[in-house]
Amino acid sequence: MPQQNNLHIIIAEDDRDDAELMCETFNKNPNFTKVSLVNNGEELLNYLKNDSNHVPDVILTDINMPILDGIEALQVILNNNDLKTIPCFVYSTSINPVYKEKCDSLGVKAYLIKPYSFEAFEEIPKNILNIIEQE
Repeated sequence: MPQQNNLHIIIAEDDRDDAELMCETFNKNPNFTKVSLVNNGEELLNYLKNDSNHVPDVILTDINMPILDGIEALQVILNNNDLKTIPCFVYSTSINPVYKEKCDSLGVKAYLIKPYSFEAFEEIPKNILNIIEQE
């Protein structure tokens, strides 16, 4: 379990507006001191494979992204002995039960629904921290 402060999160999000909002939201939370952003699952995997990057404490990924979607990336991450201990979270506008079931079977910590208001976005870091704390 990562410590509750000084956390590094990597966010995979292809929508520029959502990405900026998520980065701003996590940067405002004092428990997250580093926020990295990638545009899709392939970039996420490349980031994690690059030895010059620090391994993040938390991974948050959208599902529907071009090139490699979030679920496909998580299949690789959560089946890798060096990466599977990183708490992984999914967030999406889709409440498709098939997606949620797939994420649950992979061992994703939580399937979060993308909010429609800025205030609700600010709850995402808090929700992630609460889940990590319970581990």
